[in-house]
Amino acid sequence: MRILIIGNLGGQIGAASQIAIQRGAEVVHVHDIAPALEILRSGQGADLVMVDVVLDIKVLVESLATERISVPVVACGIAADAKAAVRAIKAGAKEYIPLPPDAELIGAVLTAVSMEKHSLIYKDKATEAMVKMAEQIAPSVANVLITGESGTGKEVIARFLHTKSKRANNRFIAVNCAAIPDNLLESELFGYEKGAFTGAVARRIGKFEEASGGTLLLDEISEMDIRLQAKLLRAIQEKEIDRIGGKTPVSVDVRVLATSNRNLSEEVKNGNFREDLYFRLNVINLAIPPLRERPEDIIPLAEFFINKYSEMNEIPEKPLSEAAKNMLIAYRWPGNVRELENTMHRAVLLSAGSEIAPEAIILTESPSSVAAAIPAAPAALTPQAGSATPAQDAPAQPYTVGQTVSDVEKNLIIDTLKHTLGNRTHAANILGISIRTLRNKLKQYADEGNEIPPPAGE
Repeated sequence: MRILIIGNLGGQIGAASQIAIQRGAEVVHVHDIAPALEILRSGQGADLVMVDVVLDIKVLVESLATERISVPVVACGIAADAKAAVRAIKAGAKEYIPLPPDAELIGAVLTAVSMEKHSLIYKDKATEAMVKMAEQIAPSVANVLITGESGTGKEVIARFLHTKSKRANNRFIAVNCAAIPDNLLESELFGYEKGAFTGAVARRIGKFEEASGGTLLLDEISEMDIRLQAKLLRAIQEKEIDRIGGKTPVSVDVRVLATSNRNLSEEVKNGNFREDLYFRLNVINLAIPPLRERPEDIIPLAEFFINKYSEMNEIPEKPLSEAAKNMLIAYRWPGNVRELENTMHRAVLLSAGSEIAPEAIILTESPSSVAAAIPAAPAALTPQAGSATPAQDAPAQPYTVGQTVSDVEKNLIIDTLKHTLGNRTHAANILGISIRTLRNKLKQYADEGNEIPPPAGE
């Protein structure tokens, strides 16, 4: 765990650093936002940023977003300054830690960050077989292609491979190829020199250099433009990259892991993916079964998420009722583990009794194609053969005769976004569309004057 502390923390910098170090973190300290951004641009990286609330957190968060540097920001300030805490959260800070620092609170924040990235929860034999294979291949230098439906936990397995590898003490860097526009992905991967293009105000180290000595995860690689695939192939084969605007190649030592929710061999046949790159990446294939094919994982995962979100929301943890367990097992989980996580987060917040009952669990079966299908009733109301029908009233149909297909599509997309608490990535996965398609649709709906749920953590 690497922590970047920005500012004086009200004179408590020493105490906060010591607590973090005692919890196993590596701590770097700078006095202002500008040098902090330079550290992050230079490839030194951080898993968490703790920033003094007196600094301009909005500028920090907006700069991180503009430069596509993904790292959670936690604000720290004098406990009595409630207004400063509110400003920090509104500016984009994920959490507020009052000063003087409390060891348990800082420990909880570090645990939450670590847990979110590294938790591997399973019980099903199908998952166990896949994990055993991952353990067997982890120490090798081979590139690995991790396949499976959206939301199955491909990044979790990638991090597991890294922690079990000989590179575990070096960095694990993840890049979501689907979330970054094609014209920006090249600079994200390979970096650029100052003045290489308009807006290149300083040298930026790319993800290949940042991950050198460690592991680079290329998430949803099937979304990468075929032109950029040629440059990626060279980086993998020659173990060197060219920064944009650079004059000399830069050597890199990176183990590449890639994920895809598409059939890459079909993408090769269709001319959307380079065959030579496919063979370079697919030295070993780890296929993650969808959640519906590993039913014994459902309850352990659900209980893990209940614990996680009960602690996060400071709510007493409640057990799942037997009826709720049956309901979860009967559902087909089109959004896989990611949908289960969102479902249990809501259930923790909505549960009113001494245990989590079916009434607190909201399930929404999504159609395979947003544009072509009218949404069906939730799968919880149409269980698989042989399963018990949950005692729950059917909701009203989300459409009426006379609506156009585009109106139904719009309502479905916006309702799904509300269902995922504003999380665009999760909504796209549930809907079965790409994140780009979703964002284009949302922009269209906003331009038409529709109210769009604000973004949540992606």
